[in-house]
Amino acid sequence: MSHPRITWRVKYQEELDLAFGREIAARPGGEDLYRCIQCGTCSSTCPLSIYMERTPRQIIAMARAGFKDEVLASHTIWLCTSCYACAVDCPKQIKITDIMYALKQKAIEQKVYPARFPIPVLAKEFFHAVRKTGRSNESRIVVRMFLKTRPWKLLGNIRLGLKLLRRGRLAVAQEKMTGGQAQLRMLLQATRRLENPTPARSPPIAEGH
Repeated sequence: MSHPRITWRVKYQEELDLAFGREIAARPGGEDLYRCIQCGTCSSTCPLSIYMERTPRQIIAMARAGFKDEVLASHTIWLCTSCYACAVDCPKQIKITDIMYALKQKAIEQKVYPARFPIPVLAKEFFHAVRKTGRSNESRIVVRMFLKTRPWKLLGNIRLGLKLLRRGRLAVAQEKMTGGQAQLRMLLQATRRLENPTPARSPPIAEGH
């Protein structure tokens, strides 16, 4: 995997979004953003940190400082594999993976994720499928993901797709819920409201400073 190109420049305080950290901390999963003591344990533990242009510790620090554009456009949040190794070793028992999820959700809402990056597209296609039918269809979701990201790679995966179909690992027919779709949509709408709360007026003081 090649490292993304990094461009550094001076950013003045008036260019920062000082409410960004509070907004992330108010989201489900981001509650511990201001408890981080910046020890760097998460960065040294993460098995993919060598591929990140900014470490998890830096991402947390930048989010708190208001570097909204840089954080949401970073590849770091998308490279997180949810292994929770960072959370296990964190001396403050912070679930860094959940903070990354909160940042991913914000990036999807703002549509600022890296161009043709498959992970956010896959997440959106899965959500739309579940909201529409109450079920997910892996084959259709994967095809839509390739068409919206790297269509030429779809041809290279045809043989693998056929093998999975023969073994019953992929379904062609779209299943639907037999009932409860209205309740499911209400649940999804309630989740959306929880993900977009009103930011707190002031952040808590980071421990250890």
